[in-house]
Amino acid sequence: MKNYIKHDPWSIIEEGFVPEYNQISESIFSLGNGMFGQRANFEEKYSGETLLGNYVAGVYYPDKTRVGWWKNGYPEYFAKVLNAANWVGININLAGEELDLATAEVSNFRRELNMKEGWLKRSFEAKLPSGNKVKVEATRFCSMARTKVGAIAYTVTPLNFSGEAQVTPYVDFDVMNADSNYDEKFWVEQEKEADLEFSYVLASTKKTDFWVATGMEFSIEGAWTQSAKSAVEREKYVEVTETGAIEEGKSFTIYKYAANISSMYFDKNELVNVCKQEVEGAVTAGFDALLQEHKDAWASKWEKSDIIIEGDVSAQQGIRFNIFQLNQTYTGEDERLNIGPKGFTGEKYGGSTYWDTEAYCLAFYLATSDQEVAKNLVLYRYKHLQKAIENAEKLGFKNGAALYPMVTMNGEECHNEWEITFEEIHRNGAIAYAIFDYINYHGDEDYLIDYGLEVLIAISRFWAQRVHWSKNKGQYVMHGVTGPNEYENNVNNNWYTSKMALWTLEYTLEGLAKYEGTDKLNALLQKLNFKGAEETEKWEDILENMYLGYDEEKGVFLQQDGFLDKDLMPVSDIAAGERPINQNWSWDRILRSCFIKQADTLQGIYLFEDEYDLETIERNFDFYEPMTVHESSLSPCVHSILAAKLGRKEKAYEMYLRTARLDLDDYNNDTEDGCHTTSMAGTWMSFAKGFAGMRVRNGELYFNPFLPDHWDGYSFKIKFRERNLTIAARKGEVEISNESAEALKLYVFDKAREVGANASVKVAM
Repeated sequence: MKNYIKHDPWSIIEEGFVPEYNQISESIFSLGNGMFGQRANFEEKYSGETLLGNYVAGVYYPDKTRVGWWKNGYPEYFAKVLNAANWVGININLAGEELDLATAEVSNFRRELNMKEGWLKRSFEAKLPSGNKVKVEATRFCSMARTKVGAIAYTVTPLNFSGEAQVTPYVDFDVMNADSNYDEKFWVEQEKEADLEFSYVLASTKKTDFWVATGMEFSIEGAWTQSAKSAVEREKYVEVTETGAIEEGKSFTIYKYAANISSMYFDKNELVNVCKQEVEGAVTAGFDALLQEHKDAWASKWEKSDIIIEGDVSAQQGIRFNIFQLNQTYTGEDERLNIGPKGFTGEKYGGSTYWDTEAYCLAFYLATSDQEVAKNLVLYRYKHLQKAIENAEKLGFKNGAALYPMVTMNGEECHNEWEITFEEIHRNGAIAYAIFDYINYHGDEDYLIDYGLEVLIAISRFWAQRVHWSKNKGQYVMHGVTGPNEYENNVNNNWYTSKMALWTLEYTLEGLAKYEGTDKLNALLQKLNFKGAEETEKWEDILENMYLGYDEEKGVFLQQDGFLDKDLMPVSDIAAGERPINQNWSWDRILRSCFIKQADTLQGIYLFEDEYDLETIERNFDFYEPMTVHESSLSPCVHSILAAKLGRKEKAYEMYLRTARLDLDDYNNDTEDGCHTTSMAGTWMSFAKGFAGMRVRNGELYFNPFLPDHWDGYSFKIKFRERNLTIAARKGEVEISNESAEALKLYVFDKAREVGANASVKVAM
C-alpha cells in the first residue's frame, strides 16, 4: 500500500517527484469528459517510465487472440480500447537543451487534480544538465462543456539564464497499445497537415474502420519574442515549432487547444472541418472562458452527486475521487457506450464492457443522474441481444438462448480465457437483475414489456439448457462453472450462479404472468417462437427441483460442492510477504486453496438479503469473509454493505476505506495500469447502501442509517422518481429533505414517513 497522496477534501495532491510512482500517478490524475480522456502524461518529453494513454469513447480494435492452443468456441479477437493521438504533447527546448524530467534534477514538484472544478495542475523546477534552471506550471482540462475539446496552459520561467528557445506542440497518431498482442500499431493515416495555424492528423483504425481527426492550434503570450515558426510532417504526426527569445526571470505561456472528432458522430468527410471548427471556437473563447464553462459544468454534476463526510478527510477525499472518476467516465448520452473497467485511465482489460456495469455501476447512475442515463445502460444489453444469442449458439445452445459476453465492445464475446469465456456465466444473471433494478428504482413498468422480457426469456432459455438432471441427487444441477471467485475454476454447483439462474427464471415467469393475454406479449411470444407451457413448465420444474448446496452443520450455503474439502484457514494465516497471492503464488496453488478473490456466496446474499434472516447472513459472513483476500477491486464494497447490515461498524468502515482509497493508496499494487472505475461505483454503494442503509423495496425507498464513530456527520443527494432528496446524518439524528414539488412516502428504520413538497423529516438515530 502506498501513502504518498496528500489528504485533502477536494483535491488529489502529490508533492515531490518519485519516478517509481509516475505511472501510478498517471492513472490517478487522469482526466476525461465522457467522450474522450487521457492519462496524466507530461506535456514535455519524458524519457523515463511512462504509459501513454489518450482514449476516444467507443473506438476500439479487435486484436487477434493470442493463446497457446485453441478451443472450440474461442473468440477470434480481444477487443481493445485504443490508445489514440497524443494531443497534449509540447516539446520544450531551452538554450539548446531539451526539457526532460528523466534527465533533469527536479525540485518543488507538485501535481494537483482539483475534483471540484475538474482541472489538473502540475508545477516544478528543473535543473538541466548545463546548470540552467527553469520553472514550469501547467494546467489542463478535458472540457465538460465542449466535450470534443481539451485545453492546456503551459507557463515557463527561465530562472537563471536567457537565450533562445523552441516550443513544439504536436499531434502524434503514431502510437501503440502497451497490451497489443502482436506489437502491432492499429492506426492508419488518412491525411494530415502541419500548418502554422491549424494542424491535424486524420487516421482510421484497421479492421473496425473508425476514423478520428485530432487537431490543434496554439499561441504564446508573455515574455516571448518570436523569431521563426516552422511546420513539420511525418507519418501520422504533425508539429509546429516556434522559436523565440526568452529572458531570465520572465515568464511566457503556451496555450494549446485541441479537439478529437470521431466517425461515431460525424461523417468521415466532415471530420477535419468539424475538428477545425471546434479548435477555432476554443481559440476564440480563450483558455479562461473555456475553463469557466468547464467549472460550471462540474458544479452542476456535483450538485447532483456530491457526498459530504464530516470529520474524516481520508474518507472524504476517497469518495469524491470515486465520484469524480465516474462522472468523467460515463455521461449516459449515447446508448452505444458503456463503462470500461479502467474508464479513461488505462487500457488494461481492453476498456470493454463487463458484468461490472450491471452489478456495480448501475446503482450510482440510477441515483445520481436523470432516468435516461440508467435506461441507456440497460438498453445497451437489449441492443446486443442478437449477438448474445449468437454467442450461445457458438457453444451449442439453441432456440434463442442467450449468453451475454463476459467482455464485449459490440455484443460479441471477445474474452479468451476458457474458464471465463465458457464458465463464468453468472454474468447473465447480473444482466437480468439490472432490468429489475432499473424498473424497481424508476418505476418504468413499460420497460419490462417493451424491452426487458425479451432479454429475460432469452436468458431463461439459456439457464434451462445449461442445467441438467442428476439421477444421483434427484435434482437439477449446474456443472463446470466459475463463480465470481475466480480463484476457483470449473467447479460444480456454484451457489451464486445457481441462485441467479433460479431468480431469473422466477422473475421471467412473473413478467409473463403480468402481461398474459395482452397484445404486446402475444406479439413478443410470436416473434420469439415461444413454445408456451412446454417452456414454462420446464422452468417451473427447475425452480422446484434445483440443487443449492447447504451445509447443515455449519449452517452456510456451499460456495461449490467441493469447498469444504479444502484446507480451510483464514487469510491471517498467509505470511505478509506472500500477499497479494495473485502476485506471489502459482496459479495451481491458488486454485487448490480456500482463499476467495471476492464476494461469491456473499454476493448472492447481498442481492437477495430480504430472503434471509440476520442469523443466516451472519453465519455466512463469518464463514466466508475471513477467507477472502479481497484481491478483486469489486470485493470490499459488498462486504462493507453486509457488515453494515450486521451492525459491524468497524468492519464496514474498514472495507469502505479499502474500496474508497483502492487506487489512491494502490492497495493491490496495480493502479499503474489504470484506476478501477467499476470499483468506484462500489464505493458509492458502500456509502449509500452501507452507512445510509438505502434500499428500494417494491418501489418504495428505505433508509437505515448509522454514523461511523469518528465521523461528525455526512450528507448526500439522490434523485428518486423525479424527486431530489438530501439525506443528512448527525450524531443522534437523520434528516431527509425533499427538494421537489411533490410529497414522498419513505421508510426510515422501517417506519413510514411522509416528506412533503420542499420539506424535510427528522428522525432520531
